Amino acid sequence: MATSQLAVIVLAAGMGTRMKSDLPKVMHPLAGRPMVQHLMDTVSGLEPDKVVVVVGPGMERVAEAVAPARTVVQTERLGTGHAVMQARGELADFTGDVLVLYGDTPLITRDTLDRMLAERRDAKDPAVVVLGFKPADPGHYGRLVVGAEGLKAIVEWKDASQDQREIPLCNSGVLAIDGKRLWTLAERITSDNAKGEYYLTDLVALARADGATCSFVLGEEEELLGVNSRVELAAAEAIVQSRLRNAAMEGGATLIDPATVWFAWDTRLGRDVVVWPHVVFGPGVQVGDGVIIKGFCHFEQCRIDDDADVGPYARLRPGAQVGPKAHVGNFVEIKKAVLEEGAKVNHLTYIGDARIGAGANVGAGTITCNYDGFNKSFTDIGANAFIGSNSSLVAPVKIGDGAIVGAGSVVTREVGPGALAVARSTQMELSGWADRFREKKRAEKTPGK
Repeated sequence: MATSQLAVIVLAAGMGTRMKSDLPKVMHPLAGRPMVQHLMDTVSGLEPDKVVVVVGPGMERVAEAVAPARTVVQTERLGTGHAVMQARGELADFTGDVLVLYGDTPLITRDTLDRMLAERRDAKDPAVVVLGFKPADPGHYGRLVVGAEGLKAIVEWKDASQDQREIPLCNSGVLAIDGKRLWTLAERITSDNAKGEYYLTDLVALARADGATCSFVLGEEEELLGVNSRVELAAAEAIVQSRLRNAAMEGGATLIDPATVWFAWDTRLGRDVVVWPHVVFGPGVQVGDGVIIKGFCHFEQCRIDDDADVGPYARLRPGAQVGPKAHVGNFVEIKKAVLEEGAKVNHLTYIGDARIGAGANVGAGTITCNYDGFNKSFTDIGANAFIGSNSSLVAPVKIGDGAIVGAGSVVTREVGPGALAVARSTQMELSGWADRFREKKRAEKTPGK
């Protein structure tokens, strides 16, 4: 029964009214990207021949998110059977296996789908393979009725007898179907049920009536969580974060307190990285080997190279590149700037649109004044330069290799290599002025004066 032909139908037309959002349900993010893209990533690992996503009217954003998969529109929401029928035009001549998945069930694993396909391709040649699971609270899930001959039927809760409702084996809705039989079965689905909808689950009873066998594969409750509300979205996020944390640690990173570290779907950590508590990795972060990240940092669209030391309380914004053995300290913000090897920016500093040369040291309270209200300009600090504390570097400006900028300077012109630049007012001292000032103020507050 082995075959390489595979098509996937993803149902993503649900309105998601319980989300109470203007955003389509499947576009709500998990670990920094829409939940439907998590599912599409899993699907791509199967290397299917065709993928069709069923969307609702006005869901152009969903169509963009699932591209290059083909999309079809379900204008009326008449049930899962009706939704699958919308893909018939794209798969009318397809005779391989067809997986039916759900855009709001993004946590399903590749391993589970592989097991479903293996069961579908077994010598028993089941017309339909259903993914079942045994939740802690079966609630109102449809039930799988199983006998010696395999899967006999799927019964929806509203249509089930009391005995059937006692069955612990529940229906996830995920199916693997013989494409040669799909459409002849699906076109016979009716809406003669308690909800008046076209149930895709009726495929089992129809196939059995034709003398075909049906089967099921058991999945885990965690991976079959459907996201229909903000509460369920938070539960799904927790599962995704747990998976990402485990993957990071299995890859050689140390997380001091894993539950407090937040990952994006594409976070990449090298070996022997140490991450202290309360660190947030936004999308697009790459961390090299041997990096130490102290607590309460926030990163997005940035790169940290080998053996760098970052934090605590550092913020790396898009375009930040921290070079090998560089130091970024507490309350430092870096945006669209490069710190070359061994550079240090350790305290209370903003670096934007800049290059900090190898071995340079930027003192506390320094800022690159990169924005004049209209344009962003560049600051170039040379290798081994030293920038004194509380300096303002007004871009565009260049500080030469080995130069020193005195503390408290406002630098508006280029500083040559090896030079000292001091740009501040001459210090004055008026002897006794402070004492006279205090006496005057005390006299003003004395009664009767």
